[in-house]
Order: sequence, then C-alpha cells, then structure tokens
Amino acid sequence: MKQGFRQSMAWLHTWVGLLPGWVLYVIFVFGTAAFFQHEIDAWMRPELPAQSRVTAGALEAADRVLRKRGAGADNWSVSLPAARGGSGLTVSWQMPGEARRGRRGGEEVTLDPASGRELALRDTRGGFFLYRFHFDLHYLPVMWARMLVSVAALAMLVAILSGVVTHKKIFTDFFQMRFGKGQRSWLDAHNATAVLALPFHVMITYTGLVTLLFTLMPWAITVSYPSREAFYAEAFPRAEESEASGKPAPTVPLARLVERAQAKWQGGQPSYISIAHPGDAAATAQVYPQRTDWSEGRRDPVHLGATQGGELPVAARPAGGARKTQEVMVDLHTAWFAGYGLRWLYFLSGVGGTVMVGTGLALWCVKRRGKLPDPARPHFGFRLVERLNIGFIAGAPAGIAVYFLANRLLPVALAGRAEWEVNGLFIAWGAIFVWTLARPAKRAWVEALGACAVVFALVPLVNALTTTRGLGGSLWRGDWAFVGFDLAMSALAAGFGWTSWKVLRHRPKAAPARRQRMQKEATA
Repeated sequence: MKQGFRQSMAWLHTWVGLLPGWVLYVIFVFGTAAFFQHEIDAWMRPELPAQSRVTAGALEAADRVLRKRGAGADNWSVSLPAARGGSGLTVSWQMPGEARRGRRGGEEVTLDPASGRELALRDTRGGFFLYRFHFDLHYLPVMWARMLVSVAALAMLVAILSGVVTHKKIFTDFFQMRFGKGQRSWLDAHNATAVLALPFHVMITYTGLVTLLFTLMPWAITVSYPSREAFYAEAFPRAEESEASGKPAPTVPLARLVERAQAKWQGGQPSYISIAHPGDAAATAQVYPQRTDWSEGRRDPVHLGATQGGELPVAARPAGGARKTQEVMVDLHTAWFAGYGLRWLYFLSGVGGTVMVGTGLALWCVKRRGKLPDPARPHFGFRLVERLNIGFIAGAPAGIAVYFLANRLLPVALAGRAEWEVNGLFIAWGAIFVWTLARPAKRAWVEALGACAVVFALVPLVNALTTTRGLGGSLWRGDWAFVGFDLAMSALAAGFGWTSWKVLRHRPKAAPARRQRMQKEATA
C-alpha cells in the first residue's frame, strides 16, 4: 500500500460518507424529530386537552361506549394516552366479518382522558410518521427501505471509526471554530459537531443497527424456524386464544382489569387493553404496560379472564442474555425512558449529527471546487453531488415545516387528510429540488435555505391564527408542549435564516494561480 494507514482511512472516510450521505442525512433529520414524537402528536391534534392522565370517570365512559355501541363485537380495544400526551383515550371494536378495525363506520371513538366526553380529532399521522420515516422511508416497500437504511447505517459506523483514525488532532479540532475561512470553516464545523457528540453518534448508529438486526442477519431465524411468525410466537408468547363458547356472560369493567394489572405490576400504568369475545363466557383480556422509566424495567403483559378478572397462565420462556442485551440496545436508541432533560440532550446531539452529515456533504464540494480546471463549468459528477446536497440539506427540513403547516391549513373534513399532509411534505421537498436545479449554485443555496427559514417561521404564526393555542396563550396556561414546539420552530427559522445570510455574504477567495492570472489580466 503506497499510502499510509491514515491517508487510506481518509479516502475511506470520504467515500463511505458521501455515497450513502443523503440517506444518512434524512435518517438524522427525521430521527432527531422523532425524539419528541408524542409532543408533535399533541401539537398536531390541538383538539386534545393538555391533560393526558386517564380518570376513573373517563374509564367508565369508555366502558359505556363499548357496551352500547360495541355490543356483539368480536373484540374490544382500549388505547390509553402516553404519559407525555399526544393522544386521547381511544376505544374501538371489530364486528363479526370485519377484516380490521378502522376510523370509519363508528368503529373507533376518542374520548377526553379527563372528562370522558367524545372528541372530534383531525385526521393526522402526527409525529409517528416522522418516527417511522427514519427507518421505513416512504413510497418504497418496507423491506427494501429497511435494507437501504441498514446499509447506510453500516456505512455511518465505518465513517465514524475511519474519521476518528483520520483526525489525529481530534480533541484540538473540537476547540476550534474559525468563521469566514471557507474550506477551513466547513472542516471546523464538521469536526466540532462530530467530536462534541461522538459517544452519541457511535451509540445511536450501533443501536440502530441492532434494532434492524433481523433485516441484516435473518439467517438465525430462517435456519431454525419455518417463518418469522413462528419465531415471534415463541420469543414473545401470548395467552392461548380461545374460541367463543356461545354462552353469554358479562365482561368485567375496564377499571377492574386495570386494577388487576396494576397490582401485578406494583403500580405501573396500562397503555393498551385488548378484550377478545366480550360478553361471552370465554372472553379474555390482555393488558399491556406503559413504560415511562427505565428503573421500572420491562414489564410483561398481563393476561386475564375477562368475565372474572383472574390471571391466565402463559407458557413464557425467560429472556436470555442475548435478548436482554438487544432490549437494552433498542431502549438506548429509542430513548423511551428519558426525562425531558435527557431527551433534550438526545435531541441536541441529533441536531449535531445532522449538521455533521450536512457539513460533510458540503465539504466534499468545497474541497474540490478549487481543484476544478474550470470552476465555472464543473463536470457532471460535481454538479450532481452539489445539487443533491442542496436538495436534501434544505429540502428535507422545509418539507417537515410544510407538513406542520398542512396540519393547520388543510380542511378538517378533507378526505384522506392525513395522507395529504404527508404528500405536502414531499411536494414541498420536490419543489425545492426542482427550483434549485435551475438556479446558480450559490443562489440555489441562499434561496433554498431562505425558504426553510420562511416556512419554519410561518408555523407558530399560522398556529396562532388557526387555533386558540398560540404561543402567548400557551405560556399563560402553562401548555409547555405547545410552547416548546413554537419556540423550536422559531429557533430553526432563525438558524436557517442566519445560514442563508452567511452564504449570501460569503465571497470566496481565488486560488493563488487564478489570483495571479487575474492580476496580470487586470494590469495588462
């Protein structure tokens, strides 16, 4: 090998970071937003009250709805709101012959968790869409999307390790941030954001790979089980499903099922209740726990007889070391256990990762522009990377802002409203991409980043004009989810606006040879 080891790692770091870099950028953007998916859910459903704790009266109201409107159903389901809010108390039922429960035909009702009154919520996919997009993408078959994300995550891990080897002054670079120095400034920004949250970048990348373990390495299942369903049935056993007996028997109230589960969990709260064959003597109930604190551990679901409320036996196999390790890795990646202090640290580290990937992509062009034979007429490969950079770095965040704006501006009664919110995201993203193709590179950066600033600035303004939960009112009521959301949107608008202004003001220095030639031509 003619090159030294560090130079070889620099080559590897450059190309393994560039080729999947646009996918990695999207993963970081949407994954970072997903750390606050419940708060985003709450903002995108302004009809929900800020109070998310379920009262005894609300459970009684849910019972009445199920017994009156879900009489004769094959099953009942009750979804309780998460501790961080974002959803109501939802009851649903599936009548005989129906394939699946849906949001139409009286099969699902959302209630106020405090009062139990019925709520009319706008149709939206909320923060859950942002969470799913960061590993399922969109408009692609799920398995193909997850394979693409897995390959990108593997490349990210290689890029991190090769970057550590490449930067021999890694700790010195952390303390240097030189503005207005062209390539040096881009490199400083890339190094600082990489080193500042280096443990987070390693953790989030590795644990992300663990969550997609069976996408990357499915062979342990395929050689031992006839199907994935058979593996999951053994790994996560459920109470044996019983057939309806045909003998009527009253189903115990929901409050009693909750009490039995809480006694089993020593005070834990339920998140979901499923009742099979309600009103039948063979009715069974499964109560799933809500996880709010890592100290509580992973509680198992409680399986109950729905007519007497007694616990049913489940042939559970104790989790081994491998499964427990995987569970810890998944928990670290999702941060479900984090309080708001740690969650903000996750979020800011994710922002740093987003900046790290974005500056790395931009640096590829900055380093090579001065080496082009004719910078005014770059070759196709350079132009392709440059335009992809603009389209992804500015387009993806702008699309998310438009997603939020669509939530407020689309008619509440619009058919397929949730899908049109998602479509709005990609229409805006695509529009920025197409617009920047027709503009000179610098103007494209300025205009795309400026567009990002405008749409993010519009979000809190439109929220205040279309709801009663604007920033001022939310501050007065102590509605901190709405306050935090509007302030975050304003901060992002300021950040994109400042970046657009810096790009506009930047005057690149000519390379020495070009500078000398220009001076000779000026004096001739």
